[in-house]
Amino acid sequence: MNRLPRRLTPRTLRGRLSLVALTTAALLMTVLTVTFNTVMDRHLQHQADDQLRNRAAAVETTIDTSGRRVQVLETVNDRLLDANAWIYAGTRLLEQPPATTVGSTLTRAANRLAAQGERACSTVDAQSPHAVRLCSDLVGGRHGATVVTALDLEPYRNSADTLLLGSLILDAVMLACTYALTRLAVGRALRPVRTMTEQATQWSAVGSDERFSAESHPAELARLGSSLDTLLDRIRTVLRHEQQLTGELSHELRTPLTRIVIELDWWQARPRTAAETRATHGVIAEAARSMRTICDTLLDDARDRAQNTSVAPGTTTVVPVLHRLVESLDARDHVKILVDVTDPGQQAGVAPALLERIVSPLLTNAVRYARATVTVSARQLRGSVRIDVTDDGPGVPATFVDDLFQPGRRADSGDGHDGAGLGLSLARRLARAVGGEVSHDPGYASGARFRVDLPVG
Repeated sequence: MNRLPRRLTPRTLRGRLSLVALTTAALLMTVLTVTFNTVMDRHLQHQADDQLRNRAAAVETTIDTSGRRVQVLETVNDRLLDANAWIYAGTRLLEQPPATTVGSTLTRAANRLAAQGERACSTVDAQSPHAVRLCSDLVGGRHGATVVTALDLEPYRNSADTLLLGSLILDAVMLACTYALTRLAVGRALRPVRTMTEQATQWSAVGSDERFSAESHPAELARLGSSLDTLLDRIRTVLRHEQQLTGELSHELRTPLTRIVIELDWWQARPRTAAETRATHGVIAEAARSMRTICDTLLDDARDRAQNTSVAPGTTTVVPVLHRLVESLDARDHVKILVDVTDPGQQAGVAPALLERIVSPLLTNAVRYARATVTVSARQLRGSVRIDVTDDGPGVPATFVDDLFQPGRRADSGDGHDGAGLGLSLARRLARAVGGEVSHDPGYASGARFRVDLPVG
C-alpha cells in the first residue's frame, strides 16, 4: 500500500525540500485565490446592486404618488428608463419592459420582489443564457409604488472569470518560480555539505591530518564540520591502532619465526639423528606456541582497548617467568645474563603471557646493546613489584630520551641492529593497560636501566 507514495517521494534532500516548498506555496496560493475571487465576486455584486439602485432612482422621478392613485409620468427618455424596469402600485403591475411578457421568468421574479413590500435583491437565471440581477425599491412609503429594475450580469461574470483565470495563471507561474528557486537555493545551500562529505571521505581513507575550519563556515556547517572532525579523529585513531597492532605483531613474531627458520636451516644442512630431529621439532613447537601466545596476548589487549575495558586481572609468580625468558633468549656468546631476585615468591597482578610481553622487549634490547652483562632483578615495593633490566652498554643518548617510547623511533637506525623501534612502546602500553608503568632510569650512568612497575597480585 505504501510503495506508490514512496516511489513518488524524491530521493534527494533538495527534491524533498523543493516538494515541501511547492506544496506549502500551493496551499497558500489556493487559499489566497479563493479568498480574492470571493471578495471580488461580492464587490462586483455590490457594484451591480448600486447600478440597479441608481437606475431605480431615475425611474422614480417619473412616478407621481402625491394623489390618491399612483401615476407614471411620460418623459423624453421614457423608453430608456422603461427598458429594464417594472412599476407596481402595491402588487398591481403598472408598467413592464416592452421585451417581456406577463408570464415570463423575469416578470414573475419581479412580482415576487414587489409582493415583499421592501427593498430586496435576487439573481434569476432567465431564459436567456445570462443571469439577471433584480432589485426592488419603494417609492412614497410602504403603501406607495414599487420599482423593480433588472441588470444583465454577463459583463460582471466575464470580469469575474477573467480575474479567476488571471489568478490561476499567476498561481501557476508563482508555483513554477517557487519550485525552481527553491531547488536552486537548496542546491547552493547544500553544495558545501556535498564538498565537506567528499573531503571527509578522502581524508578518512588515508587518515589525513586535514580538518574543517569552523571559522570559514556558517554556524550550522560549523557544527557539521566539528562532528565530521570528531569522526575523522576516531577513524584516524582506529587506523593508527591497526597500524600499531600490525607493527607490534610483526615485531613480536620476528624472534620465534627466526628461531624456526634457524632450526630448519640447521636440520636441513646435513642428515640428523633421531634425537637431533626430535630436539629440532621441540624447538619449533615451542616457537609456534610462543607465536600463538603472542598473538593471543596482543589481540586480547586490542579487543579490550576497543571495548574500553581493562585487561582481565591475573596473578603471576614473577621469578619463573623471568627465568623462562632468559632461557629462551638467544644471547650473544660474550653476554652473560644474571637473574637477581631476593624473594622467589613475588607475585604480580598480571597474566603470565602479558608479563612476558612486557619484559621481553626490555630484555631483548639489553642483550642487543650490552657489552658483557645483563642483569634482571625483581623486588617487592609498597603496593607494587619492580623489575629492573640493566645492561652495561653505551646507554640511551641524551638527545633521544624524550623519543624513547615513541613507536617506530630508534636512536641510530644504522647501528647494525634490525629492531623496528616498537618494543619499548609496546611494553609501556601493555604495562599501563594493567595499571603499571615502564620507565627509563636517567640516573644510571653505567649503561641503561629500564624499570617495570606492576601491581601486586
